Amino acid sequence: MNIRETELPGIGKKYELITKNNDKVVIVIHDDGRREVYHFDDDDHEESISSVTFNDLESRQIAGILGGMAYKPKALETIEVAFNDLIIEWYKVEAGSKAVNQTIGEADIRNKYDVNVIAIMKKNADKMLSPGPETFIEAGDTLVFSGERHSLKKLILELLSRNAGGET
Repeated sequence: MNIRETELPGIGKKYELITKNNDKVVIVIHDDGRREVYHFDDDDHEESISSVTFNDLESRQIAGILGGMAYKPKALETIEVAFNDLIIEWYKVEAGSKAVNQTIGEADIRNKYDVNVIAIMKKNADKMLSPGPETFIEAGDTLVFSGERHSLKKLILELLSRNAGGET
């Protein structure tokens, strides 16, 4: 993740974050303790699509939640045993990945990876439950899929991430 810090004289500090999935978030920390968080359009990092303002106490509570101090996820292994090693995962398809502009059938996800795509949250927020093999995969779509952990990791690495093929 790339983070850029900027001093805002008389206001506070600004932090610009670009995540691995190319999401842009800007956090402005005001000298009076307020925090503003802005989320930007995936296609236009100059266009803010949402924002929220927190006071100092709210900000600290959110930081604790994000940092895992308020809730520590249960060990996934206990859930996997209940489903005989089957897990459900979701992943946002990265621009430049091999899956972009292919259909689920063309990508042959079920046969090559032994993974089932059970839903897609399209970039425009449309939800597709039980998408068929003719459904196109686009950059920014979030795929919800099920399978065994090793199969899911292989699918993400080889087909859904920008560094498909193991490039780093």
